[in-house]
Amino acid sequence: MTRLSKTSSSDALLELILATLDDDKAEDVISIDLRGKTEIADFMVVCSGRSTRQVSSMSEKLTDRLKNELGIISKVEGKDQGDWVLIDAGDVIVHVFRPEVREFYQLEKMWMAPGQASEEA
Repeated sequence: MTRLSKTSSSDALLELILATLDDDKAEDVISIDLRGKTEIADFMVVCSGRSTRQVSSMSEKLTDRLKNELGIISKVEGKDQGDWVLIDAGDVIVHVFRPEVREFYQLEKMWMAPGQASEEA
């Protein structure tokens, strides 16, 4: 696979993820471009849900859509607790938090360059 097609596929994957999270009323959605920073993924998405139920529901709907539309079987951690769900969709890593847990970990600050404004989706 050429780099161009990998990039366009990761961009398309990111678009689908952002659209799905928007449909499910995710809050404070941030997309971080990881290309050139790490090999783990091309993008990281961080967002919040208002409750454990919404966090779990958004995560389940996202993994179902990725499977049904793109054939991607995502690795998921934390869905049963609903405080912080990690979805590994390959080129895009998604973190869905309850607001209090997100504030505690401040994960996006770890990955953004100093002084870099967040890329709000």
